[in-house]
Amino acid sequence: MTLFRTLTPAFLLACALLTGQAGLAQAQNGPLRIEITEGVIEPLPFAVPDFIAENGAAGEYAANIARVIASDLAGTGLFREIPASAHISRVTSFDAPVAYADWKAINAQALITGAVSASGDRIVVKFRLFDVYSGQPLGEGLQFAGTTQSWRRMAHKVADAAYSRITGEGGYFDSRVVFVAESGPKNQRAKRLAVMDYDGANVQYLTDSASLVLAPRFSPTGDRILFTSYQSGFPRIYVMDVASVQARGLDEQPGTMTFAPRFAPDGRTVVFSLEQGGNTDIYTLDSQTGNRQQLTNSPAIETAPSFSPDGSQIVFESDRSGTQQIYVMPAGGGEPRRISGGAGRYGTPVWSPRGDLIAFTKQNEGRFHIGVMRTDGSEERLLTASFLDEGPTWAPNGRVIMFTRESAGAGGQPALYSVDISGRNLRQVSTNGPASDPAWSPLLP
Repeated sequence: MTLFRTLTPAFLLACALLTGQAGLAQAQNGPLRIEITEGVIEPLPFAVPDFIAENGAAGEYAANIARVIASDLAGTGLFREIPASAHISRVTSFDAPVAYADWKAINAQALITGAVSASGDRIVVKFRLFDVYSGQPLGEGLQFAGTTQSWRRMAHKVADAAYSRITGEGGYFDSRVVFVAESGPKNQRAKRLAVMDYDGANVQYLTDSASLVLAPRFSPTGDRILFTSYQSGFPRIYVMDVASVQARGLDEQPGTMTFAPRFAPDGRTVVFSLEQGGNTDIYTLDSQTGNRQQLTNSPAIETAPSFSPDGSQIVFESDRSGTQQIYVMPAGGGEPRRISGGAGRYGTPVWSPRGDLIAFTKQNEGRFHIGVMRTDGSEERLLTASFLDEGPTWAPNGRVIMFTRESAGAGGQPALYSVDISGRNLRQVSTNGPASDPAWSPLLP
């Protein structure tokens, strides 16, 4: 897919989106913005008329692309689509002047228009974003070109551009999620690796269910996946090339078990847990040379390591204090410092791509929670609570967390959920069946 720009007047929408509660406001004679108040957030009303089909082959794509864009934005909880039945204006040409008064009359504050042309297996999508109340374009028009099979990606790219211009944050729609697809009874689950678009579309299975697989993790460039497999009868870490779907074992040392792998920001170093002689410590491995370094040396169980975005620190879980807690240490090893301090047990810590927060699983008083805290352990916030919530993973922009939620009882099934870091907009992610262990990719190139 290629990307290029068409020149239109640029106009940037000012916006503040923080982790607290917020309300919408239109400054007098100023741009639309989202301001922090003590109220509950009111989603920003927007309109996405069906894109214009510029030739006969583009008709179905034009309508479907507009629907995916609307779904992406509305799914954030920050936006509310005004349905087509309420539209006064009808967009019949991509270059026609915008009837701002008609869109203002139905309270649309943002308007997305676009056009699609298709020829053979190629498709071109162009769009514009408008601030209805200021009566001006919101940034430059953009145009994407690619294969007809990539039409959903182009829709996600349009939605990412609109989201970024309105919120001032990076987008996350043009991304994928690797997860464990499950089937069978609860006490005898078959598990295989699968990957999908962030919204559950375009599922591709990467392994069969012959061997138990756990904890897949994308590389920083999204071209490889680390995971744990019981193919040998014991847990061992593997790395898979996403394009070829070929996997190879890493650090195969007799008499050891390796698990919980994750890439460093350099995409070359792998941090993981290794169990030997009944003791579990954290190691790093150079995936090119095979050189291994031990980072912890404790009789405790130390696992679930995750690098900071700058690669200078590692957060992990350990029971060295007697209960499962979260610690941070230098990336090269050294004395860890405990950062979790509340009641209960803490695990599966993951550093935010922004570098400002650490997500975690917490168990307390019979309930499981997904939470976030500052990197020094302060400002802990619990975002969810249920029978079993675990295993958070961050969206590429650090705004949304996906995790596994399992229902109670003999027939309980795992499913994927997402939640905003403010604790709002809890949603189930669409999958073809039971699913667990999600891991978000970076934005696709």
